[in-house]
Amino acid sequence: MIYSVQVKVMPLKELLDPQGKAVMGGLKNLGIGTVEDVRVGKNITLQINAASPDEAKQIAEEAGKKLLANPVMEYFEININ
Repeated sequence: MIYSVQVKVMPLKELLDPQGKAVMGGLKNLGIGTVEDVRVGKNITLQINAASPDEAKQIAEEAGKKLLANPVMEYFEININ
């Protein structure tokens, strides 16, 4: 069966997010001053052929650890649709 798996990759909360800070500055320049914080990440969609949702999640976790996220600077979350 084919599973659609979303992998959300975000910078670690402890680290500065330069892209987020740039977006925050842009929002303030546009007069949108009520936004308190911005974090910019990646959303990756994988179409995984697996026997079960658990197997699809395991494959996505392996991809996240080995390729999609840099564990020094990022974390990832998996959602199977």
